[in-house]
Amino acid sequence: MFLDRARVPIRAGDGGKGVISFRREAHVPRGGPDGGDGGRGGDVVLRVDDQLASLGDYRNQNLHSATSGNAGSGQNKSGKAGGDLILKVPPGTTVKDVATGEVVADLVSPGQEIIVARGGRGGRGNARFASSTRRVPRIAEDGQPGEQRELELELRLIADVGLAGLPNAGKSSLLAALTRARPKIANYPFTTLTPNLGVARLDDRELVVADIPGLIEGASKGAGLGEEFLRHIERTRLIVHVVDASLPDPLAAIATIDTEIAAYGHALNELPELFALNKIDLAEARDAVPGIVEALEAQGREAIVVSAASGEGVDRLNKRIFALCAARPKPEAVAPTERRIVFAGGAKDVKVSREGEAYRVRGDRLERLAAGIDWDSPEASAYFHRLLLRSGVEGKLRTLGVKSGDTVRIGKLELEWLDAPQQLAAPGATKKR
Repeated sequence: MFLDRARVPIRAGDGGKGVISFRREAHVPRGGPDGGDGGRGGDVVLRVDDQLASLGDYRNQNLHSATSGNAGSGQNKSGKAGGDLILKVPPGTTVKDVATGEVVADLVSPGQEIIVARGGRGGRGNARFASSTRRVPRIAEDGQPGEQRELELELRLIADVGLAGLPNAGKSSLLAALTRARPKIANYPFTTLTPNLGVARLDDRELVVADIPGLIEGASKGAGLGEEFLRHIERTRLIVHVVDASLPDPLAAIATIDTEIAAYGHALNELPELFALNKIDLAEARDAVPGIVEALEAQGREAIVVSAASGEGVDRLNKRIFALCAARPKPEAVAPTERRIVFAGGAKDVKVSREGEAYRVRGDRLERLAAGIDWDSPEASAYFHRLLLRSGVEGKLRTLGVKSGDTVRIGKLELEWLDAPQQLAAPGATKKR
């Protein structure tokens, strides 16, 4: 199934939990902390695969998730990192963030990779919180959540030559004559519902030719199939206008296509062009050709007469196409590039706000630490109090009017705020039951 546009929800893996653990061995009655860190969550990566020509794998808008990291364990063992999720896309895929509408990447090179969602960092185990004054830390961090977003993927075929024209002009037949492609061909409009690709050859050169589904009047504004497929000739180096010369008014057909290409924009009307006056095996077409050629030459435009059905003029057209499409320079061999992260990291500022009768504290480090700390440990609780003071949360809460007994939410936890006279510099907070 050909699909050139898809919405893809993605989610990177969460980081694993850091753990609280203490060394327990015979003859070691007071072993120190040995809780390991959680493993990092897997990334979601887009990779260009030149064997693909469609986004059909993403026709169902299922959530694509990387695996999460495992929790740490005792003996300072870190958890296993989550595996990356590789999503393959065809060359010519643009990537847009649905939330912002921003195009973040244009993927054209086979093997090119970008990271579109980063896995969460693993939480630190209690061994990382040990110090000369904190020898029995009952403190650990929860893993960081993986990034989650929705992408819009849009495919613009990468072809050297685009065949454009009204329905039933003979584009599919001409593609078959120029290349070895075998598109569906029939004598009625809109036979071609998806773009077809073929490879034309001349001596030791090759060009990719795309047969674009027929355009009609109003295509640039969404009529028929035109708006969906005009974008597939944006990357071409040459547009071949295929004209049915047997029509009652071929010049009117040419004017219609000119109008739609100009209205679509994206500099399509600035691309080199060539006219293929098709169906000259029919008497009415052969009679009309001299007038059409004269009208086009008066506008400084070039035309070649052909019959896709009989093959007449096809070789001449093929040679002219290659003459107008200069040989591409051979790319220099380059070392594989590293994966590029296309989304900036999230804000790290701590934010405090009212939430009904309660207060909400947002901040990645505070939320992860609140989830992993042992709230029954006075030392661990005091450590968290000091962190609230150093991060400015205490001052922000007081500015908003917090008082003893109020609920303060941090992540999934609810804490009860207590003003303790013996801790004037760092008011206490106990886990709400």
